[in-house]
Formats: sequence, C-alpha cells, structure tokens
Amino acid sequence: MVVQLFAIRAVAAAQAQPFPGADLSAMYEKLRHEIASIKAFDNHGHPGLPDDSEVDAMSIPADSSLPFRLREENLEFVAAARALFGYPYTDFSPEHLSSLVKEKQHLRESLGAAYFSHILDQVGIETAVANRVSMPSYLQPTRFRWVFFVDAFLFPLNNQELASKNPDLQLNVPLEEKLLQRYLTQAGLKQLPGDFTDYLAFASRILEANQKAGAVGIKFEIAYLRPVSFSDPGREQAAAIYSKYVRGGKVPEPEYRLLQDFLFRYLLREAGRLQLPVQIHTAVGAGDYFNLSGGKVMNLENILRDPRFDNVTFVLLHGGFPYEREAIWLAARKNVYFDSSLMGLFLYPAQLKNVLRQWLELFPEKVMYGSDTFPISDVLGAEESYWLATESARNALAAALAEMVCENEISEAQAVAMAHAYLHDTAAGIYRKAMRPASP
Repeated sequence: MVVQLFAIRAVAAAQAQPFPGADLSAMYEKLRHEIASIKAFDNHGHPGLPDDSEVDAMSIPADSSLPFRLREENLEFVAAARALFGYPYTDFSPEHLSSLVKEKQHLRESLGAAYFSHILDQVGIETAVANRVSMPSYLQPTRFRWVFFVDAFLFPLNNQELASKNPDLQLNVPLEEKLLQRYLTQAGLKQLPGDFTDYLAFASRILEANQKAGAVGIKFEIAYLRPVSFSDPGREQAAAIYSKYVRGGKVPEPEYRLLQDFLFRYLLREAGRLQLPVQIHTAVGAGDYFNLSGGKVMNLENILRDPRFDNVTFVLLHGGFPYEREAIWLAARKNVYFDSSLMGLFLYPAQLKNVLRQWLELFPEKVMYGSDTFPISDVLGAEESYWLATESARNALAAALAEMVCENEISEAQAVAMAHAYLHDTAAGIYRKAMRPASP
C-alpha cells in the first residue's frame, strides 16, 4: 500500500500543473545564464548602413507609422547604445545623439570590414542570414550569409495599374522592375525573352548563378505587392498570357494573377531542385497600405500542404504575426519552419514569451530565432535592432522555458536543448546543405 501510494505521488509530481512553483524566478535566472552563452544563428535580417539602398528590394515610405518600440523614445535603444558603443548618456537628446553618430562612424573607420562582425560578437550571434539585393564588401561572408529576393520574376509585364493602387506600391513597384532589369543584365539579356520557356530558363539561370555566388536561400516579399492566395494554373495558360503581353499592353489583373501564380510555383520547384530554402514574409508589413488580410499566412496553406513541394524547405518569416497562434499548426508539415523575427522588435519580452511558449509546447523543433534587423536611421541602425531583438529573444525564451519547467511540462535538460535548437541548431541545420565554405 505504501509502495502504491508512493508511486501515485511520483506520477502526480510529474504531471503538468497549471501554475508554476515558487522557484520560478530562480529557474529563470538559471536558464537565462545558460541561454546567454548560446551563440545564435540569426535566420533573418537586413544588415547594412542607413545609406545602403540594397538592404532590401523594396523601401519603407519615409512617413510610415512605426510601433512605439521602434521609435527613438523607446529607452531600450539607450541601453543598446550603452552596451554596443559605451554611450555615456541616459537619453537621446539632440546634442547627445550627435556623439553617438560620431562614435559609430569612428568605430566603422577603425574596424573596416570587420565592423558588423564585431556587432555580431557584441550581441552573441555566430552567423546572420542577410536578406539583401546584393552583399557589400563590409559584410564578411564568413559571418553573413546571403538570401536574395525573387519577387521581381513575378512581375515581367506592364505594372502601371498595380503601381497606381496606392503610394506604397507607387514607390516599390518600380524597384521590383529595376531588380528584374538587373537580373536581365546579369544574364546578358537586353530585354525580356519573347518565349515563355526562355523566360523560365532565365529565372532558373539567375537562381543557379546566385547560388554559385554564395546565396543560401531565396526570399519572397510578395505580400507587399498582392495577396498570398495562389491558384494552380497550367503552363500553357501562363505561357499564353506571357506571350500576349510581353511586348506591352495593359494586362487584365485576373490574367496577370494567373501568370504570377504559375511563376510563384515554378520558383518553388526550382528552389527545391537546387536545395535552396524558401523564406516568405508572412506577417504585417511596413507602410500604411499593407493589406493584412490579403497577406495572412493561412492563405498559403494550399501551397504548404501541396505534396508536389515536399522537397521545398519553407521558412515562414515573422511567424505569421499577428496570426501566429493559428499559423504554428502549419509546422506539422515536415518541411515548414517558423522564425520569430520582427516579433522580437515589435513585442516586449512579456508578450514574446507567450508566443514562444505556445510554439515550444507544440513543435519545438520547427521554430527558430530571427532578428529582422534593419537600419531605420543613423541613430537607430541595424546595430541597435540586432541588440534589441537578441536581448528580447533571450529574455522571452528564458521566461517561457522557466514556466514550462516549473509547471512540470519539461525537464531542465529539455529546456536547455530547446534553447539551443531555437537560438542556433534548427536554423543552422536548415542552411547547412546550402552553405558552402566562405572565403574570408
């Protein structure tokens, strides 16, 4: 009877509880110390200087609304400046900010190409994926890995009607056209191929060439340009539309969408063939005209669950925020992964903790860290957002795992393993096949 009672008590002690024990704070501090030692693999960011036009294929309108946490009045950025540059002040008054800008400039001049690698060292990042049009000489390839944009391939025809829809598109559609022209020049072409088969071959050639140049993945920002609902047209239908309008003329939107839908699926197939992971923007976007309902991540479900794309590794950037609670169930697919980029900048750790806890309780092997760093200004550069995103993620992760341990959901050893997977191992594993040794 005593043995039976002991066994019952032992089982009861292992049962998950709805509230953490009294040792929650101690467990948080212990895990936070462990997590601080993990060198991160940043799945997604736009590193670069504020005057570098190639940190993204598109641009954020100057008058865009920013959430509070990304404004200069957020005092966390003062903490970032103090940690990264020894900023001696406790505010961002104009006279103090000038000293910060000068200190950054001095450090860039003294470190040269090692400057941003030094920033990674400061925030505890081993490797950072750089979503950029091209890689500059000031990002060392041993630390920064390139993912390039492919949306431009979806817009080879007359885009005047699309650009006229709102000011954001008026700004960004020409940038996509400029990138497509750049790819044509890269391929040695003076104009778009007249034949659809040749156009597809051109797109494939750029993917192959960029992979040889060191790219480890491709990136879609398509939600900024149109809804992410994709039909499944045949090749003959797409070819007929392309051939009809490739040399000019207004394209009816339904026909253009069908061509884009085919091209989107074609690029996915090519990425699978080349073993290039596919990153897709799946969250709210910058600018005042981003269509949140059209860009909702669940619109991609027919693509993600299509068995024809079983060989494609999908990385859903920003976790579908603010629909992350629904979106995580898409990670049941073996080839679908999520990162928490952008959320670590928009959400304070108390809220990010709840997101990470749900994800870790469901599919801990399918989620990873990302910063979504971006140079907003001379003051709030990629450097500060690297610091803010990384600190947020480490604090939120420690809090989520501490609660899970103290409520008997997982062991402490499991918590540490999950931390390593989220911060480094999952992302490193995804890009391992695509990564080639980089020259210094």
